[in-house]
Amino acid sequence: MLPRVVGLETEFGCFVRDSDLGEPEDIVEIVKNTIFQNRRVGALDIHTRDFAFEPAGAGGFLINGGRLYIDAVGSHEEYATPECASLTDLALYDRAGRMLLQSALDDLQIADRVSFHDNSVDHFGGHTFGCHENYLIRVDEDRYLHAIGLLLPFLITRQIFAGVGRVGGHRLTRPDSRSNIMSLSDRDIDYVWVSNFYGVEIDPEVDFQLSQRADHIVRAVSSRVRFNRAIINPKWDAYYSHEGAHRLHILFGEANKSEYATMLKVGATAAVLDIIERGEAPEDLILEEPLRDLRSVSRDSTYRWLVTLLDGSTIGAVDLQRRYLATAQRCLSGQDAETDWVLSEWERTLDDLERDPMSTSDRLDWSAKRSLYEGFIASEGLSWQDDMLHSLDLEYHNINPAAGLHAALEDQGRMIRYSDDVSVARAMTSPPASTRAHARGGIVSALIERPGLGYIVDWDGVFVESRRQINLTNPLRTYAAEAQRFIERLPTPSTAEKGAGAKRRKSRGQDPAE
Repeated sequence: MLPRVVGLETEFGCFVRDSDLGEPEDIVEIVKNTIFQNRRVGALDIHTRDFAFEPAGAGGFLINGGRLYIDAVGSHEEYATPECASLTDLALYDRAGRMLLQSALDDLQIADRVSFHDNSVDHFGGHTFGCHENYLIRVDEDRYLHAIGLLLPFLITRQIFAGVGRVGGHRLTRPDSRSNIMSLSDRDIDYVWVSNFYGVEIDPEVDFQLSQRADHIVRAVSSRVRFNRAIINPKWDAYYSHEGAHRLHILFGEANKSEYATMLKVGATAAVLDIIERGEAPEDLILEEPLRDLRSVSRDSTYRWLVTLLDGSTIGAVDLQRRYLATAQRCLSGQDAETDWVLSEWERTLDDLERDPMSTSDRLDWSAKRSLYEGFIASEGLSWQDDMLHSLDLEYHNINPAAGLHAALEDQGRMIRYSDDVSVARAMTSPPASTRAHARGGIVSALIERPGLGYIVDWDGVFVESRRQINLTNPLRTYAAEAQRFIERLPTPSTAEKGAGAKRRKSRGQDPAE
């Protein structure tokens, strides 16, 4: 595939089982402080990145090159992986983020009473949160909407292997919300830039579906996200733009527990972006009603997964995916080992989904869930409507390896895993070696050793008082030599500490020389 960086942003729900510990909002703050102040694996933002959503102190960049912060909308922990140039790195750093949060709960000795979950829906509360994907793409603004049109049929139908699976369903209610189950927040921040409200009610007609978020997507493309969730959120961020490349921000994503599903999802998407950038993508697969098909594919228990094209004809999701796959095979085969893995596994998984969807339960989340839950229903005499099924669905996404159902499947050898615990532990504190995250992680480590320095850390550069700056504009460069020189020119840790002490004394009105 063409050189590009990718990254994931995962939002975590917090479940507090002991009310004496406080509210979830209290816990996420304590966990954030533990990670940055006690464990010292990140440099807390001392500047405001966004006055509404990311005030100073909400989080910061980590020594592994990623970022952890409390998203003001919903007050949840959000972890962004460092920029990754390989699928194995992406799956590794995605898991490292989960383990970082879990290790904080372990340090605080509250793991038996508090848990983080990377599920993407609150069934009884009506809320949804997600796992967003970021891709460096080479499409100019004039061709952007056309390129998105070519990508949407793929994104709509990739849930047949990328879907996380969900017990039950929701209906969005507008304008009648008498059956609404979603509580409204009393925090003003939750409604900044909100222009579209709706209620949410439980849909009793759905037992199980492929996607956790399909019921909540109301736009194909939208710059606003709250109550206006879209498949794609267009962002033209300066810190991702480089030599005509920009960030593609996909909102319609879910946190795959399966490393295989994560790698296949992102790898296949990157392959489709390659053929779009080459001008080779199929032009005759535009969907008549993308959002309708998004929900119908997710809810189709017959596994036919039909979508309707602009000319009124229908095609199954497997066959539509095969069209993209065939083009990718023609254009990309033999480029490198990772590309060949993606093309081979994409084809194998489509073959298995066509032959027997449940044969993929060793590697796809939705089929692993369905197989597990059907066995439980049969053994316990339950139905899909029993609350116990929703509890199981939540526990599948418990990030605690000692409690999560997905972790149990891995331990039993029933789910494919590529990473190992040693590599995950290393990825919690070491950045990838092949992107600019390598430089950022090293500089963040140096800043932690030098308390008192004023700094601004961002994806594309670091500024340290006074007038020390390093630009990291190319996401695919490591900037190793430049970062080393930058660190060498910083004050020594002891000098920085003396400067910090002088600042503290001055702020108290004392003579700095005292």
